[in-house]
Amino acid sequence: MLPEDDANRQLANGFHLEFATRQFQVLNVAGGWRKVLEEFLNTHVAEMGRNPNRHMILLIDLDGQEERLAAAVAEVPAHLTERVFILGVLSEPEKLKPDLGDYETIGLALAKDCREETNTTWGHRLLQHNTVELDRLRTTVRPILFPSL
Repeated sequence: MLPEDDANRQLANGFHLEFATRQFQVLNVAGGWRKVLEEFLNTHVAEMGRNPNRHMILLIDLDGQEERLAAAVAEVPAHLTERVFILGVLSEPEKLKPDLGDYETIGLALAKDCREETNTTWGHRLLQHNTVELDRLRTTVRPILFPSL
């Protein structure tokens, strides 16, 4: 998981706390949504080419620009689209805290939703735009992260 900023890193860490596995790694903060894409394209595309079992989740803030998600998805090389997922808060993660708690609590709740195939947290007004990517993620990654289900 490649987070844009520290808030997204904390969300990812909370998600990771829901299940202890070495199959999941939270990478260092990229420092902006464009930098997430640059780092992905410059480093991780080649690594994914060497490992056909590797998947990437890119966490970006949409900063109120829902079209940013489509723009980011368009930059993913065609041969990797089935293994790359781009998720983000419609505004920024800080806006989730009043409704959902601290970042790690939110991350735990998001992971629980993935495991249980619910939308309790993912249905939040600032996260619900992720539905298509989330459905793809659940289909592809859920069996890897939650194999006992």
